[in-house]
Amino acid sequence: MAYDESKDKMIKSWQHKGGLYLSIYQYNGGEPKIQIGPRAYKKSDGSTGYGKAGRLSLEEFGWVLGLRDEIRAEILKIKNKAA
Repeated sequence: MAYDESKDKMIKSWQHKGGLYLSIYQYNGGEPKIQIGPRAYKKSDGSTGYGKAGRLSLEEFGWVLGLRDEIRAEILKIKNKAA
């Protein structure tokens, strides 16, 4: 089965002050999953670019852990709607 972008739904997204994104996605009504990345950065011409998350700083890791309860609540909301 080929990937179909129209079936990929972003449920919620957060952005760290350093540019790291964390999102919850659900594909075709399946189990919600957490995506870490991309990472936004400023290009030399001043525009915004995006790249892989790569390694996390200790501050970013703490931020992700701090979102744990909020992420869990969002995923449970989705699962309860499906039930």
